[in-house]
Amino acid sequence: MPRCRPLALTATATALLLGACGTPVSLEPAPSAAAPDCGDVLQATPDVLADGERRSTDSQASTAWGEPAITLRCGVEPPPPTTAECLSIELPDGRVHDWIHTDAGAVLEDGAPEGVESSWVSYGRRPAIEVVVPAELSDQASAVLVDLDGAVEATEHVASCVGAAEVESAEAGSAGARSGETGTGDTATDDAGIDETGTDDGR
Repeated sequence: MPRCRPLALTATATALLLGACGTPVSLEPAPSAAAPDCGDVLQATPDVLADGERRSTDSQASTAWGEPAITLRCGVEPPPPTTAECLSIELPDGRVHDWIHTDAGAVLEDGAPEGVESSWVSYGRRPAIEVVVPAELSDQASAVLVDLDGAVEATEHVASCVGAAEVESAEAGSAGARSGETGTGDTATDDAGIDETGTDDGR
């Protein structure tokens, strides 16, 4: 299951969707781009992000900003329970938005980026949102995700990341109850009742 890395930052207000400018950015449409909530997601995105103005795209339920472009796609495949890095952004009003760093392996052990883009997918949200930040703006990735708080709020919250302490507690509590059982009661599960091992929780 995802482990949290808390981050407390100041959220900025989002603006209503207005006309995009510049050359359209080519993006593959997300599998669930036609989800009704994706329209609300796009309307809740800002017109300026990381000092880049909005740009048009050539696919449904997507938008972009600046050059090189920060891109957003709504309706991507929701990440299952995972041990991948989870960035939990705590907003001033107490809300928390979880993002899975899908390409965390592309970052060196000393924390220096290898010059690759940074990809993030909202965790525990339906529909799921993907945000890709170019390598040139890698140091602004957290701020970008904070400024997209309105877009995340337009989606349904169904699960959350958990911290390392909660993971260890759940593993310790279930260690003695696995003789013949295929699931645990304390692990994060998806809507189908599947835990991080991919087994059914007994429903």
